[in-house]
Amino acid sequence: MRPDLIATDLDGTLLRSDGTVSTRSADALRAASDAGIETVLVTARPPRWLDELGHIVGDHGIALCGNGAFRYDVAGRRVFGERTIDPVVVAEIVTDLREQIPGTGFAAERSTGLAAENMFAAIHDHPEDLVTTSDIELLRDAPAGKLLARNPHLTDEEFITAATEVVGERGIVAFSGAGGLAEISAVGVTKAAALADWCAELGIAASRVWAFGDMPNDLPMLTWAGRSFAVANAHPDVLAAATDTCLANDEDGVAVVLEGLL
Repeated sequence: MRPDLIATDLDGTLLRSDGTVSTRSADALRAASDAGIETVLVTARPPRWLDELGHIVGDHGIALCGNGAFRYDVAGRRVFGERTIDPVVVAEIVTDLREQIPGTGFAAERSTGLAAENMFAAIHDHPEDLVTTSDIELLRDAPAGKLLARNPHLTDEEFITAATEVVGERGIVAFSGAGGLAEISAVGVTKAAALADWCAELGIAASRVWAFGDMPNDLPMLTWAGRSFAVANAHPDVLAAATDTCLANDEDGVAVVLEGLL
């Protein structure tokens, strides 16, 4: 059945392992849009990491980013919707993680950009407009769409498991494979929830959506969509959950599926 909407993750899925998008993949996604199929980027990336990818989506593409915390007009370079974490809840979570998992550092993705503690062990280059602070929970000028926590003393699996237990029902802890980062969103904020809300506004049923992904943070979206594709390089849990598989990201798996559709 021809879908009404294509939703794809970026890193590890549409993008190659070096973080670039091939001409083939960009052309395939734009061709789907030109054929009347809505295309949406659904990613853990914050808005500030989407500007370089505007050529993928054309003039009217949007991204649901920050694991669903932000709606971003890629062409217009503007956030036009956000679901943030209550600052009081941020303070509680940070306090408990500091006490129960010593050595944890924090940062926050906000509509205004990245804020990070001085001790935060970042795995990416900091933006020039980075806001630094000694205590992330004291920043109240702009609420966090995604709270980032990292502990260099534990393995990825150990830290994600421990952080999830500490956060409990106060937030959603996701893992996108980004260097041991626990990515914490407000309750109810996931890629699936953001995509479902967007589709509801467009009048598109889940059964008419095809979704592509590779990591555990994609699972809610993949299980919500009518048809789901795990790229061959995906996490074992994603490969097990998806209705279909496609070639790996470095082999332009998403593009191959879209070319077959069109």
